Amino acid sequence: MTMPTTPFLAVRDLAQRLQERDTDLDTLLDMAASRRFVLLGEATHGTQEFYRMRAQITRRLITELGFDAVAVEADWPDAWRVDRYVQADSGDDATSALDDFERFPQWMWRNREVLDFISWLRVDNAGRPAAQRVGFYGLDLYSLYRSADAVIHYLQQIDPEQAEQARSRYAALDHVREPQVYGYEAAFGQRQPARDAVVAQLLQLRQQAQSVLERDGLTAVDGHFYAERNAAVVVNAENYYRAMFGRRVNTWNLRDAHMRDTLLALADYRRRRGGTGKVVVWAHNSHLGDARATEMSLRGEWNLGQLMRQAAGQAALLVGFTTYTGYVSAASQWDGEVEHKWVRPALPDSVEYLFHRSGLDRFFLRLDVPAAQPLRETLLERAIGVLYLPQTERASHYFVTSLAQQFDAVFHLDETAALEPLDTPPHWHRPEPALAAD
Repeated sequence: MTMPTTPFLAVRDLAQRLQERDTDLDTLLDMAASRRFVLLGEATHGTQEFYRMRAQITRRLITELGFDAVAVEADWPDAWRVDRYVQADSGDDATSALDDFERFPQWMWRNREVLDFISWLRVDNAGRPAAQRVGFYGLDLYSLYRSADAVIHYLQQIDPEQAEQARSRYAALDHVREPQVYGYEAAFGQRQPARDAVVAQLLQLRQQAQSVLERDGLTAVDGHFYAERNAAVVVNAENYYRAMFGRRVNTWNLRDAHMRDTLLALADYRRRRGGTGKVVVWAHNSHLGDARATEMSLRGEWNLGQLMRQAAGQAALLVGFTTYTGYVSAASQWDGEVEHKWVRPALPDSVEYLFHRSGLDRFFLRLDVPAAQPLRETLLERAIGVLYLPQTERASHYFVTSLAQQFDAVFHLDETAALEPLDTPPHWHRPEPALAAD
């Protein structure tokens, strides 16, 4: 068999066109059969099809391969409320279960596709024994004060004396309840850092975990694990916000290392409570593709995809999603309103342009095979986060990558639609491309 000699020919030879049939996902399911972690990316935080397809893939991973946890790029306490809903352990409906996603960008999780997915997950869980119900969890670390409050609340219910001790330990955090102000003051000596106290609180909860399981059973284990991970968030968020104002400390690395630690702890927890410990992850391509294959590595940055390959080897499957053009939900400035934006066609010399030029429209591309060798060639790749700034497209949204080293597989959708927020602002509308380009 003749091997493809160029990236274009490799795409034409290897791509499997998507026909909107169940069989579209069969190759990916075969690849996932022996894995414990399947990491599903996205090129933007606001593309409808990415969320919809991740939900479709996740449903099959749950029902056919026994995955029993979904971990997303969201804060731990916000996602825990969703978990309580899908476990039928709260009075929420599907919409109110998403109400704790109050911090910008709310549309990442308060949207129609997530609403539909968690509604399905609750119904699916209803037919499962408690130990086999699928959980929904957050991986991120921004919830410094909410996580500290959650630890205290948990301890107040089981041991008021320990709760008072936790209040004392977290007191150094509790000045203005603004994490960036805390980080600035701690970094520049205007307040005593809370580092030692918050670490002590985490260690105490970890030491109690096994005895809680042996003494009180599954329900108590859930509550204790929730508190323990909130305590870990406090430790890592305190470090993160303090490092924002320090020197030579990469806060990106701190954040993704926290995600790795949370993911591994979550898999272990799911096994301890009687499940499989097999986890599906939803996060941005920039977190889930191996950083060693991108220009991130030149800046000394790592990410969750790289760390999981290092920690789990072949048990981790990394899957990217790309788009050439279409529409996206994104803001124009941090903490701004979500807008319905036109996505400019991808730049030449980009992965997305290469895929568009293939003429295949929508396809799945396996990258872990010898025939994908030409796709190790370096190209640009686009990343749209919560902001989309088309006026500075190249500088703001592109980086250099070796795609076949970054991911094990990728889905490409040539033209995509904007994710629909549950809380649509009055000005959220579909712009005309000609106007959007101005």
